[in-house]
Amino acid sequence: MENPQNGYPVQQYNGPVKRYCQTLDLRDNPELIAEYRKRHSKEHAWKEIIAGIREVGILEMEIYILGTRLFMIVETPLDFDWDSAMTRLSTLPRQAEWEDYMAEFQLVKEGLSSAEKWQLMERMFHLY
Repeated sequence: MENPQNGYPVQQYNGPVKRYCQTLDLRDNPELIAEYRKRHSKEHAWKEIIAGIREVGILEMEIYILGTRLFMIVETPLDFDWDSAMTRLSTLPRQAEWEDYMAEFQLVKEGLSSAEKWQLMERMFHLY
Protein backbone atom coordinates (compact mmCIF):
# COMPACT_ATOMS: atom_id res chain seq x y z
CA MET A 1 0.00 0.00 0.00
CA GLU A 2 1.21 3.49 -0.81
CA ASN A 3 2.32 5.65 2.09
CA PRO A 4 2.68 9.46 1.97
CA GLN A 5 5.80 9.24 4.15
CA ASN A 6 7.54 7.17 1.44
CA GLY A 7 6.74 9.61 -1.38
CA TYR A 8 5.26 8.70 -4.75
CA PRO A 9 7.18 7.59 -7.83
CA VAL A 10 6.82 9.93 -10.81
CA GLN A 11 6.41 8.93 -14.45
CA GLN A 12 9.48 9.63 -16.61
CA TYR A 13 9.09 11.05 -20.13
CA ASN A 14 11.49 11.35 -23.08
CA GLY A 15 11.34 15.14 -22.90
CA PRO A 16 10.02 18.03 -20.86
CA VAL A 17 6.35 18.25 -19.92
CA LYS A 18 4.25 20.89 -18.26
CA ARG A 19 2.06 20.58 -15.22
CA TYR A 20 -1.32 21.99 -14.27
CA CYS A 21 -2.47 21.98 -10.64
CA GLN A 22 -6.08 22.21 -9.56
CA THR A 23 -8.13 22.06 -6.39
CA LEU A 24 -11.68 21.14 -5.45
CA ASP A 25 -13.46 20.62 -2.12
CA LEU A 26 -15.58 17.64 -1.15
CA ARG A 27 -18.60 17.68 1.12
CA ASP A 28 -17.60 17.14 4.74
CA ASN A 29 -19.08 13.66 5.13
CA PRO A 30 -16.82 10.65 5.81
CA GLU A 31 -19.19 8.19 4.11
CA LEU A 32 -19.37 10.32 0.95
CA ILE A 33 -15.58 10.74 0.92
CA ALA A 34 -15.12 6.98 1.26
CA GLU A 35 -17.47 6.42 -1.70
CA TYR A 36 -15.69 9.12 -3.73
CA ARG A 37 -12.39 7.31 -3.13
CA LYS A 38 -13.98 4.01 -4.15
CA ARG A 39 -15.33 5.45 -7.41
CA HIS A 40 -11.82 6.62 -8.30
CA SER A 41 -10.20 3.25 -7.59
CA LYS A 42 -8.79 1.21 -10.48
CA GLU A 43 -11.66 -1.26 -10.10
CA HIS A 44 -14.44 1.33 -10.23
CA ALA A 45 -13.20 4.24 -12.39
CA TRP A 46 -15.01 4.22 -15.72
CA LYS A 47 -12.76 3.07 -18.55
CA GLU A 48 -14.32 5.61 -20.95
CA ILE A 49 -13.28 8.46 -18.67
CA ILE A 50 -9.69 7.29 -18.45
CA ALA A 51 -9.60 6.80 -22.24
CA GLY A 52 -11.00 10.32 -22.74
CA ILE A 53 -8.37 11.86 -20.49
CA ARG A 54 -5.68 10.20 -22.61
CA GLU A 55 -7.47 11.08 -25.87
CA VAL A 56 -7.29 14.84 -25.19
CA GLY A 57 -3.52 14.60 -24.65
CA ILE A 58 -3.13 14.31 -20.88
CA LEU A 59 -0.11 12.16 -20.05
CA GLU A 60 -0.65 11.76 -16.31
CA MET A 61 -3.24 12.77 -13.74
CA GLU A 62 -2.96 12.37 -9.98
CA ILE A 63 -5.44 13.36 -7.28
CA TYR A 64 -4.33 13.86 -3.68
CA ILE A 65 -6.64 14.29 -0.69
CA LEU A 66 -6.36 15.90 2.73
CA GLY A 67 -9.61 15.93 4.67
CA THR A 68 -12.13 17.42 2.24
CA ARG A 69 -9.57 19.17 -0.01
CA LEU A 70 -8.56 17.58 -3.31
CA PHE A 71 -5.43 18.54 -5.24
CA MET A 72 -4.98 17.37 -8.82
CA ILE A 73 -1.77 17.33 -10.83
CA VAL A 74 -2.08 17.03 -14.61
CA GLU A 75 1.01 16.50 -16.77
CA THR A 76 0.88 17.24 -20.49
CA PRO A 77 3.14 17.77 -23.50
CA LEU A 78 4.53 21.30 -23.82
CA ASP A 79 2.23 22.09 -26.79
CA PHE A 80 -0.92 21.13 -24.86
CA ASP A 81 -3.68 23.77 -24.93
CA TRP A 82 -5.73 23.57 -21.72
CA ASP A 83 -8.88 25.32 -22.95
CA SER A 84 -9.12 23.31 -26.18
CA ALA A 85 -8.53 20.03 -24.37
CA MET A 86 -11.12 20.76 -21.66
CA THR A 87 -13.69 21.77 -24.28
CA ARG A 88 -13.05 18.55 -26.16
CA LEU A 89 -13.07 16.44 -22.98
CA SER A 90 -16.51 17.76 -22.04
CA THR A 91 -17.97 16.41 -25.31
CA LEU A 92 -16.56 12.88 -25.05
CA PRO A 93 -18.84 9.88 -24.35
CA ARG A 94 -20.01 9.59 -20.74
CA GLN A 95 -17.95 12.59 -19.55
CA ALA A 96 -20.99 14.70 -18.56
CA GLU A 97 -22.52 11.61 -16.94
CA TRP A 98 -19.30 11.06 -14.94
CA GLU A 99 -19.24 14.70 -13.80
CA ASP A 100 -22.83 14.43 -12.57
CA TYR A 101 -22.02 11.06 -10.95
CA MET A 102 -19.20 12.77 -8.97
CA ALA A 103 -21.05 16.04 -8.23
CA GLU A 104 -22.93 14.64 -5.23
CA PHE A 105 -19.61 14.40 -3.36
CA GLN A 106 -18.20 17.75 -4.44
CA LEU A 107 -19.01 21.25 -3.20
CA VAL A 108 -20.21 22.26 -6.68
CA LYS A 109 -23.42 22.75 -8.59
CA GLU A 110 -24.65 19.79 -10.60
CA GLY A 111 -24.21 19.98 -14.37
CA LEU A 112 -20.76 21.59 -14.40
CA SER A 113 -17.90 20.30 -16.52
CA SER A 114 -14.60 19.21 -15.00
CA ALA A 115 -13.01 22.51 -16.07
CA GLU A 116 -15.77 24.46 -14.32
CA LYS A 117 -15.51 22.45 -11.07
CA TRP A 118 -11.76 22.08 -10.67
CA GLN A 119 -10.04 25.43 -10.07
CA LEU A 120 -6.60 25.98 -11.59
CA MET A 121 -4.03 26.95 -9.00
CA GLU A 122 -1.24 29.50 -9.36
CA ARG A 123 2.30 28.34 -8.64
CA MET A 124 3.81 30.72 -6.13
CA PHE A 125 7.09 28.89 -5.48
CA HIS A 126 9.34 26.30 -7.09
CA LEU A 127 12.76 24.92 -6.30
CA TYR A 128 14.42 24.24 -9.65
